[in-house]
Amino acid sequence: MRKIILALVLVCVLAPMVSTAAADNVIKIGAVYPLTGATATTGADCRTGVELAVDIINGVYDLDLPFARTAGIPSLGGAKIEVVFGDTRGDPTQGMAETERIITEDKVVAVVGGYQSGVVKTASMAAERLKVPYVLSDATSPALTERGFEWFFRVIPHDGIQAKNALEMVKDIEAKEKVDIKRVAVLWENTEWGANVALEIRKWAKEYGFNIVADIPYTYRATDVTSEVLKLKAANPEVIIHAAYVSDAILFTQTMKALKVQPKIMIGMAGHLDPSYLETVGKDGEYFFVRAVYGLDMASRKPVVAKINEIYKKKYGRDMSPNAARSFTAPFVVADAINRAKSTNPDDIRKALLETDMPGSSLISPYDGVRFDPVTHDNVLGKSLYLQVQNGQFRVVWPFDLAAVPYVYPFPAWK
Repeated sequence: MRKIILALVLVCVLAPMVSTAAADNVIKIGAVYPLTGATATTGADCRTGVELAVDIINGVYDLDLPFARTAGIPSLGGAKIEVVFGDTRGDPTQGMAETERIITEDKVVAVVGGYQSGVVKTASMAAERLKVPYVLSDATSPALTERGFEWFFRVIPHDGIQAKNALEMVKDIEAKEKVDIKRVAVLWENTEWGANVALEIRKWAKEYGFNIVADIPYTYRATDVTSEVLKLKAANPEVIIHAAYVSDAILFTQTMKALKVQPKIMIGMAGHLDPSYLETVGKDGEYFFVRAVYGLDMASRKPVVAKINEIYKKKYGRDMSPNAARSFTAPFVVADAINRAKSTNPDDIRKALLETDMPGSSLISPYDGVRFDPVTHDNVLGKSLYLQVQNGQFRVVWPFDLAAVPYVYPFPAWK
């Protein structure tokens, strides 16, 4: 009987120790995306990028990527990353609540992801208040990193860079085609993100000598945009730059075709990359230029891109999209910081993030690397691509030195 009692005592004493040891070998990070609501298809796409990144960090893969061969975080004995997803529903209030939930209830030590700048604005406020690092991979409003936050970092280039790049591309096309392009229209959804895109386009249009002939805001998730498109048509722009999430991108494309708006260059942002955009508009999406930080064509210069796409396609049954690829980077940035910190303490991770210096060769994006500005925490090595839809595929066409195929100009007549 004494032996049985002793055995039971040992079980009671050791069981919590075993449980704690198991828990210590799992590192929880959060990821917040719109998994339901109007931008759910984009959120689901982004989620796959995070999931694949974590699979690679936790497993063993023959890839030239950080942690691909280490089966976990080396400095913490091979500890595995576990992702806890939060659903923002595309709503700022819900974004804050979900970020609070995964930090306070699930005890995540860092947060990644985020889509829609207006939602990230509030979600990051929760992380800042609770003192947990937030590494943003998807939202681009410059205002997000102008708030003096200590715990907030951004990997993707902000709209100031991407707006500048859009007009640089137009100037490059203008020079190559030996034409004179002056008339630019900016069409923007009236949330945090769209307003900042418009602000940056105005600034860079002036810098590059373009005239803004139409500056048209509209309500996010609009149901009828006839009046806005008629204004657009009356302005007769040569270039249309459209800041839209997916439902609005679809509606405007359909309405512009119906009303025969005919610019020379169509540039889409954000929503035009959503898989449901081309699935819905089909050939009407042909020859749109779209900003991105990934294109499958990059495989010719970065062989790891093709290898990652093979793994992604086997797992999800389709090619890796720019949305998924954009979200793929942040978990590696967090894992790198945890590994160097040799700790899961959020403040140690934050300090390590400040010292991040990942080379471009370790990424599937066109970035020259990841290194955060000591004040804004923007990635000073980030840069963007412009893709063009050709035969239903997003092809890299700019910068010209990275182009996989020639661009098509001018935008052809609607069919």
